[in-house]
Parts: sequence; C-alpha cells; structure tokens
Amino acid sequence: MTTGPAVAPGTRGRGGRPRTGPSIGDVARLAGVSAQTVSRVSTGADNVRADTRQRVLDAMEQLGYSPNHAARALRNGSFRTIGVIAHQLARTGESRTVEAVVEATRAAGYTITLVDVEHPEASDVSEAVQRLSHQSIDGLVIIRAEPASPTSLVLPDRLPVAVSDSRFAGHHPTVAADQESGTRQAVQHLLDAGHRTVHHVAGPETSIPATMRVEAWEELLAASGRPSVAPLHGDWSARSGYELGRRLAADPDVTAVFAANDEMAVGVMRALHEEGLRVPEDVSVVGFDDLPLSEYLWPPLTTVRQDFPRIGRELVDMVLRQLRGEVLTDLRVVVGVELVERGSVAPPRPR
Repeated sequence: MTTGPAVAPGTRGRGGRPRTGPSIGDVARLAGVSAQTVSRVSTGADNVRADTRQRVLDAMEQLGYSPNHAARALRNGSFRTIGVIAHQLARTGESRTVEAVVEATRAAGYTITLVDVEHPEASDVSEAVQRLSHQSIDGLVIIRAEPASPTSLVLPDRLPVAVSDSRFAGHHPTVAADQESGTRQAVQHLLDAGHRTVHHVAGPETSIPATMRVEAWEELLAASGRPSVAPLHGDWSARSGYELGRRLAADPDVTAVFAANDEMAVGVMRALHEEGLRVPEDVSVVGFDDLPLSEYLWPPLTTVRQDFPRIGRELVDMVLRQLRGEVLTDLRVVVGVELVERGSVAPPRPR
C-alpha cells in the first residue's frame, strides 16, 4: 500500500492539507497563551503584559513564525508603524536623532516601535530586526548599525529600510552627518588660533563616526605639517572625558583639545579646571554635536553643530518614499554641519 509523506502533528491545515510553516496556534501552544493573545502581540497592541509579550515573541522566534504582514496590509492599508533600532539610547546624540524620527513619523501620521540594542554586534542588531518584523511594521529606521556591515546584517526582504550609516550606501538608502567636514572645521579653527597642534579625545574604536573623525583629524594635521600624537579613546561619556582630561592636563605641551562629542568635552574642561588650568587661556577646547547645554557652560563651548532634526526627517522620508514604490537603494544624503564659535578657544600661551 502506498502512503503519502509523513506529516508531523500540528502541521496540517484546513481539510487535512499539510501547512508549509508554523501556525498561530503552534505559537500559542508553545507560549502557553491563547491565539488571540498571539494576534495582539503580532499587531503590536498595547494591552498585553510585558512578560506575556516576551514569551510570545520567544515562541515566534523559536518556531520561525512570521505573521502574514502582506495580507494584513492589504486589508488595513498599512500598519502606520515604523520600527526604529537604536544603540545606547542614553547618549544624547542618539536620543536626539530618535526624537527627530518620532517627530517626523508623527507628522506623517505614523507611530514608532523602538528597540534599543544593548550591544551593537551584528547578531544583536539582526535579532532586533527579526523581533520588530513580528510586530507589524511598515518600514525600518536603523540609527546605528555598527559594527554590523551590509553583508552581516540580516534584513527581511522587501522591507523599506533607511540607515544612518554611510557604509550602507549602495545597499540601503542612508543619511549621515558630514563627519569629515565637521572635524576639519574644528581642527582648522584651533590651528588658525595659533596652536602648534591639536590633541584629540576620540570616541570608541568600535564606533564608525568616531573612526571617521580620527581619520579626518590625522589627515588635516598631516596636510598642515603639524605633529600629532595618538588619540585618547573615551566612550562618549563625560566621565571618560574627565579621566582623559586629567592625563592631558599633566602634559605641558597640550594647548588645544578637540573632543569627539560635547559630553567628553565637558569632562575635559572639568579636569583642566581641577588641575588649575583655565579654558581657553591655558588650553582651548572644541566639541562636536552642539548639545543644548553647550552654550550655557562656562566658558560657552565652541563646537560642531549636527542637524539632528534634519537627519530624522530624511530617514523617515526615505522609508515613506519606499512605501510609495520608489527604489532608493543608491540614495545617500550627507547632512551638512556647522562650526559654532563661542568662548572656549583662544591663542596659546606658554604653560
């Protein structure tokens, strides 16, 4: 007697026909919840307890279950939701970019679902993408993908994506601030003030923007025939700037410091003050970002202004344009920056 292929329990659909993948019922059984709860989680509803939602998401991931987004979108038109992946949301620059994305999505009649990735490894970012794809999103904004690369980051097919990382140009539409120009403006401003060279308090070595700023700093000093020393790497925090600032304060050759963000610049300025050095009379300091507090420091901090609102608007606009059918794979937007001169730079004096 001839028999058909064996079918595992729970894998037959209506009429006994084999299914090609796990069902909502399979997810419900594994998670120990009702199918209705699974449906609420998959549509991003708020009326689900956090621990229950997590169990359902874990079950979806374990079974490889993905809600039928296309069918729902055809019925409802759109989920009106954009997923956002960020890293180290406590960082001011990161949070300001997310804030800009939220404002832009709200203006377009959308909401966001946000995931703050604790570790930026490619696997963690890819996992965050998969979790978001279970929550009925129309598109995805990735604020920071480092150190993931276009080849290591796994993204769902046909999902509109925009990335704030210039390395993804040619793979996905990208938006990025002009890191090189901002660095050149900051360093040249210090050289024009008469400083022999500029010391650099850099961001983490794993950070792409930090690496771009280090390279631009090194290139400008070399092109100007100025001596350079190895950059001191912090972690973007004011505390790391303070610790590195104490090292710089002990070196009488240091007369000018370019910090890779304003928070580290604040730490440097406090360390110099505690060591009896004045800013800018003894050491000039320039930051990067132009955080709101920068103009209220004493002295007010000279810094490079990033246009975070425009970055957020561009990212959301790229996703919405793809939802309307545009192909933007090769689109790359570089957002200009501006040096804001305040009171933390002066000509050098012998220490």
